Amino acid sequence: MKTTGLKTAIALAVASFSSLSLANGLAINEQSASGMGTSFAGRSSSALDASTVFGNPAGMSKLKRTEISGGAAVISASTDYSRVRSAASGTNDGDMVPTSAVPFGYVVTPLNDDWHFGLGIYVPYALISDYERSFQGRYHGSYSKVEVITVQPTLSYKINDRVSVGFGPTFNRIEGKLNNNLSLSALGGGDAELKIKGDDTAIGYNIGVLADVTDNLAIGVTYHSKVKYKLEGHTKARGFSSLSPAVNGLIGPLNGKYDAELDITLPESVDTSFTYKLDDRWTLYGGATWTRWSRLEKLEVQNQGTPTVPRLGNLLGTVDEELKWHDTWSYAIGASYQLNPQWVLRTGFAIDPSPTDNEYRNVRIPVGNRKTVSIGAGWSPSPDLTVDVAYAYLWEDKASINREATALQPAYSAKVENSAHGLAAQVSYRF
Repeated sequence: MKTTGLKTAIALAVASFSSLSLANGLAINEQSASGMGTSFAGRSSSALDASTVFGNPAGMSKLKRTEISGGAAVISASTDYSRVRSAASGTNDGDMVPTSAVPFGYVVTPLNDDWHFGLGIYVPYALISDYERSFQGRYHGSYSKVEVITVQPTLSYKINDRVSVGFGPTFNRIEGKLNNNLSLSALGGGDAELKIKGDDTAIGYNIGVLADVTDNLAIGVTYHSKVKYKLEGHTKARGFSSLSPAVNGLIGPLNGKYDAELDITLPESVDTSFTYKLDDRWTLYGGATWTRWSRLEKLEVQNQGTPTVPRLGNLLGTVDEELKWHDTWSYAIGASYQLNPQWVLRTGFAIDPSPTDNEYRNVRIPVGNRKTVSIGAGWSPSPDLTVDVAYAYLWEDKASINREATALQPAYSAKVENSAHGLAAQVSYRF
C-alpha cells in the first residue's frame, strides 16, 4: 500500500467538507416569494417589498411606510443516478435531499424623506444530502449538511428623485457537518468512517445603487461581498481498530477526535438588472449575476494532535485538495401583469450554470447546468397587506461524476440528473 494513496484518500474525505459549501448547488436564491415569481429577474432594480434589503438595499428608499415582510420557501429535490461504475457494492437510490424549508424576514422603516433603515434575516446558503447507508458512492460522501444564517442591518440614502444608494454589513453564521466512509477491504477490514463538524461567524457587506433612468425604466446594481470564514471544529475517525491485530498496529492509532481548522472564502457576486414598465398592466424584468467562484482554487485543512503512524507519517496533520472552480454568469427574464388593483401575476425563466465540471464534480453536490421556470401571484386586499405566493420548477442537464480510486476509496463514476420543485409564500404588512 502506498503512503501517498492513503494520504490522498483522507485528504479528499476531509477537504470535501469545504467543497460542499462552495458549490452552485449550495447557493439559495429563495429570499422572497415576490422575487421568486419572476425567477428573481429584476431583483436589484425592483423594490416590491421589504425583501429589497437583500435584493438591493438602495430600494428601501422607494418604500413610503414602515413595512414588515416574512415567509418561507419549501424545496423538494430529486436526484437520479444512472450508468454507475464502481468496484464497491451498494445501491444508488439517489434521492438524498429531504424536503426542506428556507425562512426569511425583513423590516424597513423611513427615518426621514431621504434615509431609510432596514433589517433582514435570511439564508444565503444551505444544503443537506443524506444518502442511504448502502450508497455505492459513500466513500466519496455519505452525509453533508451546511447552513448559513445572515443578519443584515441596512441604511439607504435618496440622493435625488432618481438615484438612491444603500449599504449594510452582514453578520454570517456558518455551521457544517460531514460524514464519509473509507474502505478497509484491502487491509482485511470493513468500513471506517470520518465525521467532521465546524462553525464560524464572519462579517461581509452588501451595497447597492438604484436609478430611475426614465419614468418607466429602472436599473439596479447590487454587490454582495466575499465572506472569509475560519471554521473551527473537530475531525473524528473511527472504525480503523476493526482490522486484524497485525494491521491494527499500523492503522489503529488513527482512531480518535482531533481539533480542526479550515479557512474558506465564499465569493463575491454582482447582480445587475432592469425593470421596464410597458404600461399600466405589463412590467418586464431582466438581470444577470456574476459570481467569482474562481476564488476556490485550493482548500487546506489543519488538524491538531494527529498521530504519527509508523512507516506512514502524520497523515492527518495537513491535507489539501484542488477544486479549480470557475466564475459563472447566470441570467433571468420575467414579466408581471397587473390583473386588477388587488391581483398581480408573475412569471420568469432563469439559466444558472454550474461552477464545476465533470473532472471535479462530487456526490455531495452533483449539480449540472440548471434552468428554472416560475409562476407567482400577489394579492393585496388592502393597501396595508400583500400576500405573495410562487412556484418554481428547476431541472439540470445530465452531468458526469468521475471520482478516481485511492487506497481507501474505490473509484466511482455515474451520470446524474437533478430536478426540484419550490413553493414559497410571503406576507407583507405596512403601517
